[in-house]
Amino acid sequence: MMLSKGDAAIIRGLAARVSEIAALPVQEEKRGLWRKLNARRPARPMVMIDQVCWNEMNGGGELTLRCADRECRGYEEQLRRTLYQWEHFRVDMVVEPFVRVPKAIHNTGFGVRVQEDTVATDPTNAVVGHKFFNQFQTEDDLEKIRMPRISYDADETERRLAVAHELFDGLLELRLWGADPYLSLWDPISTWMGVENALYALVEKPDFMHRLVGRMTDGYLSMLDQLEEQGLLCGPQSLIHCTGAYTDELPASSYNPERPRTKDLWTFGLAQMFSTVSPEMFKEFEVDYAGRLCARFGLVYYGCCDPLDGKMNEVRMIPNVRKISMSPWVNEEHGAEEIGRDFVYSRKPNPALLAANTFDPECVREHLLATRQACEKSGCPLELILKDISTVRYQPERLFQWGKIAMEVVGG
Repeated sequence: MMLSKGDAAIIRGLAARVSEIAALPVQEEKRGLWRKLNARRPARPMVMIDQVCWNEMNGGGELTLRCADRECRGYEEQLRRTLYQWEHFRVDMVVEPFVRVPKAIHNTGFGVRVQEDTVATDPTNAVVGHKFFNQFQTEDDLEKIRMPRISYDADETERRLAVAHELFDGLLELRLWGADPYLSLWDPISTWMGVENALYALVEKPDFMHRLVGRMTDGYLSMLDQLEEQGLLCGPQSLIHCTGAYTDELPASSYNPERPRTKDLWTFGLAQMFSTVSPEMFKEFEVDYAGRLCARFGLVYYGCCDPLDGKMNEVRMIPNVRKISMSPWVNEEHGAEEIGRDFVYSRKPNPALLAANTFDPECVREHLLATRQACEKSGCPLELILKDISTVRYQPERLFQWGKIAMEVVGG
């Protein structure tokens, strides 16, 4: 495939800069720190920043895309964001010496399309409000859920690889990248029914909801079987969702890089809409189903925005959990006491501190110090993961300051 010389020159210029950064000794130092944390023997707490409001970051033009070709623009965006983050809020990120080239995998999914209305307060921001319409009200509606079917397009994969060779040869290694499964049960259901409708149905129609989530679980298990059988899972991960995935425990023994298995990988699970349900309901409708999925994987990062400090007895029933999210809505000391040394305390500091009318650095410092002190008291391995950053009020320096403060708090 012949690419525009201008596009290729832009990509290669950016890739050369990334290559230089990726070769710095600090990258392997950071990988080592992540391995220690994930083994629950941390040298210090770790810090990541993820899910950034990129639409507010481009004050100086560093993120402006200049390529014409759509495929090139995708690579350009990745490279520019990597360079921008390294320059302004790197915290404990690792810059890799390779580019992932996605395999052309087709997944039919469950066959249900989201029906919704959305509203935006900022048209440049991907964060919008949603009103979902309930598509699961009768027994017949359960038949809408189809079993996912996986297929592979080898010719398209080779075309993608040829483009990547033209852009990156001599600068960055290429790695064909298979499926890195995201297996949430209740995030999709919340978009098919609406959160309020789904919660009421758990109480009013529990058998119906068991059949719904059971069909989804069976579908996910079938999907994983197909991905394994066709050799279409990804290789060892650098990230799992929003946190460093480096570990000496994966891949599992007898690993074949041509045919990765689920037990060679991390996965992550969550049930955010279950924030207000009882521990008993959480076990009945989430743990008993998600546990079947998590049992397939080598390690599990569990939770997101859902407060889990009051549901740790149930979370402990999920196989292979290593990291547990502690959202802005938990009682931090209680969460730390429940986690102890058994898991990584994956704290999600409150991103609202970056969205206030006035940014208060000392409030940020106190917020982070409270977490560190709670974890030190209970001996918890700790990571600070700032994510879901919907706005910094078009003041990127707020995020830069947050990163600087966080690294001071953890001693990095």
